[in-house]
Amino acid sequence: MHELAFPLLVGLIAVALAFDFLNGLHDAANSIATVVATRLLSPVQAVLFAAAFNFAAYFLTIAIPSLHAVAETIGKGLIDKDVVTPAVIFGALGGAMSWNVITWLRGIPSSSSHALVGGLIGAGVTHAGIGAVKWGGLNKTLLAIVLSPTLGMILAMLVMLLSSWALRRATANRAERNFRALHLLSSAAYSLSHGLNDAQKTMGIITVLLYSTGYLTGPFEVPHWVAISCYVAIAAGTMTGGWKIIETMGSRITKLSQHQGFSASLAGSIVLFTASALGIPVSTTHTITGAIIGAGTARRASAVRWGVAQNVVMAWIITIPASATIGALFYGLTLLF
Repeated sequence: MHELAFPLLVGLIAVALAFDFLNGLHDAANSIATVVATRLLSPVQAVLFAAAFNFAAYFLTIAIPSLHAVAETIGKGLIDKDVVTPAVIFGALGGAMSWNVITWLRGIPSSSSHALVGGLIGAGVTHAGIGAVKWGGLNKTLLAIVLSPTLGMILAMLVMLLSSWALRRATANRAERNFRALHLLSSAAYSLSHGLNDAQKTMGIITVLLYSTGYLTGPFEVPHWVAISCYVAIAAGTMTGGWKIIETMGSRITKLSQHQGFSASLAGSIVLFTASALGIPVSTTHTITGAIIGAGTARRASAVRWGVAQNVVMAWIITIPASATIGALFYGLTLLF
């Protein structure tokens, strides 16, 4: 165990919750892009709606405790928890938050999740060497970079096809009314799944920090106060919104109808709920982007602005290496004190 003065511990926890807030701010676009782009809700209504369902994920984990598997993957499934130090946590958070701010200012919908993974890997390897990496957890996280947007795209196209068939005899006005209601429900499900998967990443960071400093004894489990603090922080961040990214997600990639918005958010929520159950820290940004592209492609391939989509994909590719490098630099700063 690594001794740490209580005020410094509180300070690091505050930094972790600040990352969680920034995660909600950065990823607000994930939850509300489709409802804003289709004018189903106003931007203000949308962020309040999304924040409420982000926090509601807390009650879901009370009912199903096994859904905290993502926090365990972050806390002990990427870097050996016995080599983690407060300096490693500081480096991980510094790398993740710096990359989030850079991409947020430029309106790039990169992954907060993978920024945290990269920061943790960079700081952990700098501290303890490549042997500290838990390859099983890292490999499934890297695989999800490819699978989550791909599955989101395929599922969105499938939902478009099935729902079109189900309402094939409905009038245009009736179909529009039905899809408005369905879109609102699917958006709620997506916001719930977003809060479920993303808040757990900060829970894992705080839990391994408590473990490494001797403040957590017994089984490696997320304390109740940590869970509720993280859900409050991510919901507050979502309410603040990330308007530049919302523009990219909601309108620059493709124009959405209510039907497409419903299909994209339903497909995204299916992927995220499944990943959470399996303990995989997927990118909510990647998932909904893939789903939006799938919904756009289902109408016609030319409806998607592939140049914008290509820039988004490039941001995904460099997120983990970039945040790992910054995380290593932040860890190096701690060696000066």
